[in-house]
This record gives sequence, structure tokens and C-alpha cells, in this order.
Amino acid sequence: MTWTVAPEPYDSPVAAALWRAYYTEVSDRWYQRYEGRSTDPAELEREIAAYPGADLAPPRGQLLVARYGGEPAGTSGVRLLDDATAELTRVFLHRPMRGRGGAALLVRAAEDAARALGARRMVLDTRGDLVEARALYARLGYTETEAYNESPYAEHWFTKRLCGEGGS
Repeated sequence: MTWTVAPEPYDSPVAAALWRAYYTEVSDRWYQRYEGRSTDPAELEREIAAYPGADLAPPRGQLLVARYGGEPAGTSGVRLLDDATAELTRVFLHRPMRGRGGAALLVRAAEDAARALGARRMVLDTRGDLVEARALYARLGYTETEAYNESPYAEHWFTKRLCGEGGS
């Protein structure tokens, strides 16, 4: 079996199913950690509808879908925050696909997409309980930095230069 990563419209059925899986997992982890419960289904639907991913479409963004053996397995997305800075978001792999190199492939593909959009730096935020994500980003050369947003769920912020010494 082999991996492929390719751009995908944010509103395709494949993208919608992967967004639902991603959001369900991170939301459930948060609620189980802080409130001892799973996400309320009505809340899940409201949040999915509120963040459909339109900012992950060209010309200022890109959603990528990884497939393993041709089957949708995960996503990553980038969006320009300004002309030099892109944000990495929606990095996700279905649980059975983890540990096979797909996450690093998705992040690298997102970095390439950010460069193609003109970005010289990538930033991202994540939560403290997403230890696997934090380890992945550190392994791929991201370093912790100051907060660049006020997301109520962000606890760690990372950055990575995407170009040589002339970059920001």
C-alpha cells in the first residue's frame, strides 16, 4: 500500500467526512478531559457548520487529502494569514492509519502548498493534550513560539521557517 496526497475541494464529500472525523476526535478529547463526557451531537453539528473550511481554498488556502491504498485517510490544510505567513490546520489521520508515515507526509505537503502560496513561515496552534501532534511538529522542525492568536483552545503555538536565511 502506498500514500498519495493531493488537493481536495474543502466542500467535497471526502473532505466533509474527514472534517467530521477530525472534529469529533479533538472535541471528544477536550470534553472527556475537562468535563468527563463526549461532545453533544447538536454542538458538534453547530461547530462543523460554523467552520466549513472555505478559508482552505485557493487562492489563499489549500486543503490536502492523504489516501492510503486509494482510500481517504487524513487531511491537512493551510491558509495565508498574511503575505508571508501561512497557518497549518486540520492535520488529521484516521486512527488505523497512524504510525505509517502519513502525518509527516501531510505536514510536508502542506508546507509545499504554503510555499506555493508565497509563504515563508508556517505557524500553528495546538492543545496540551494533543501530545502526539506536538511531538510530530517538533520532530519536523517546528519550534514553540509566542501566541499568534487568541483561540480559547490553543495552549501551544509553533513556527517554522519555510525558506532560507532570507525568510522571516
